[in-house]
Amino acid sequence: MNIVFFLSAFLFFIGANSSQFPIDEATVAEIQHAFSQNKLTSRELLDHYLNKIDFLNPVLKSVLEVNPDARAQAEAADRERELAGGKALGELHGIPVLLKDSIGTKDRLNTTAGSFALLGSVVPRDAKVVHRLRNAGAVILGKTSLTEWYGSRSMKIPHGWCARGGQALNPYGKGGDPCGSSSGSAISVAANMAAVSLGTETDGSILCPADYNSVVGIKPTVGLTSRAGVIPISPRQDTIGPICRTVSDAVYVLDAIVGFDPMDSEATKVGSQFIPSGGYKQFLKRDGLTGKRLGIVRHPFSDLYANESTAIQSFEHHVKLLRKSGATIVDNLQISNVAAILNPYESGELVAMIAEFKLTINDYLKNLIQSPVRSLADIIAFNNNHPELENMKEYGQDAFLLSEQTEGIGEAEKAAISMMENLSRHGFEEMMKTYNLDAMVTLGTGAETVLAIGGYPAISVPAGYEGNGEPFGILFSGLKGTEPKLIEIAYAYEQATMVRRPPPLLSDLSSL
Repeated sequence: MNIVFFLSAFLFFIGANSSQFPIDEATVAEIQHAFSQNKLTSRELLDHYLNKIDFLNPVLKSVLEVNPDARAQAEAADRERELAGGKALGELHGIPVLLKDSIGTKDRLNTTAGSFALLGSVVPRDAKVVHRLRNAGAVILGKTSLTEWYGSRSMKIPHGWCARGGQALNPYGKGGDPCGSSSGSAISVAANMAAVSLGTETDGSILCPADYNSVVGIKPTVGLTSRAGVIPISPRQDTIGPICRTVSDAVYVLDAIVGFDPMDSEATKVGSQFIPSGGYKQFLKRDGLTGKRLGIVRHPFSDLYANESTAIQSFEHHVKLLRKSGATIVDNLQISNVAAILNPYESGELVAMIAEFKLTINDYLKNLIQSPVRSLADIIAFNNNHPELENMKEYGQDAFLLSEQTEGIGEAEKAAISMMENLSRHGFEEMMKTYNLDAMVTLGTGAETVLAIGGYPAISVPAGYEGNGEPFGILFSGLKGTEPKLIEIAYAYEQATMVRRPPPLLSDLSSL
């Protein structure tokens, strides 16, 4: 990365924060305390993040656009707090939030999935999760980059690339893989361009970016959060969740966005039954590992780190720490038919998803108030007509073409869905129930497809760094609705380790 750029950024940031409160790496609770002590205002916090975006985003390319109404929202939050005598009006009140650019906002921001094909489209309303964030007093800061169309346009598109933003970069390594598709949301909070963000996941798109960018990602049980107003892929697998720097921050966001939504009634009716009275923050317990039964699954997930000794050694250390912290460890477990589960052709995932995408994206596009495209066929035509905008020569749209050839959910798709249900029932679920486990524990996020095809929840937490500085995480996952247990486990682990460190973007200058 250009050292002149970072030097200028470094000199700027020495005096960029007019408050006496150190904003970078601050948690939501610490920010709220600073608000209450008149050491920080929402406007100052917002301006700090806007300055960070101005200087870091030209290199990291994780933010597509900022909200022109964000300052007005921050100032309104400050007035509300003043009228309340300085008291906190909720964990997210006055906190700027970045949203993945597939989560609809009824404002002056675009919602495009990173593609020029949807630039200028107008959504009918805020996505339900955005509506709930606004009700919680959050400031909508802007939209983050993503792997364009979640990577569903072409199998050649690299993680973190989209036409509107270009190639987003992992802040922990020059040109490093940010993973996908909620790459921009993870990069932005990792680099302190915001405290919290929202991502979406169909298969790994929250968990993998969190892992690769040394932040926390919560993939909720499918149906716990509404997908209404979010550009879809698969109604069976899509879920919306937080990407933050700490477990507690992610839980505050989760509390704000969960709940039943008549616009996504079938999924959220089931999901809302899992929400505990009093919400999820009550499960932020330092002793949350006490009495938990954890199943350690090494093969094939740890195999991905065979040449990375630091990750393997750290994982062994963390397993011992889990035991020392009061958990019962059931080691060396295996998931039945895991090879078939991880193969999208053999499991049926690919067959089902390419058909589901055409159905759901056509429905989404038809309901937009205004849009340059109204169907998948229109998107394909747009890309063909604007090859220079969408980099068609290099990446193409092979996956879109496969999806357009499908004709709904027929016998092949039903068989594929049934196959995934059976693989989940006799694989992950059977293992969890046979050993009476509270959570499965794996190194990294290689188990993401196991969880995706069954709609199961998981939390990725930073676990360490390789010799070259590249991060890796630890994944805690469970059966549907087990977020309370997963939060207890993940929070207790995080508090016992405190592994995360910010990316060395500016600290590199100390060696000059």
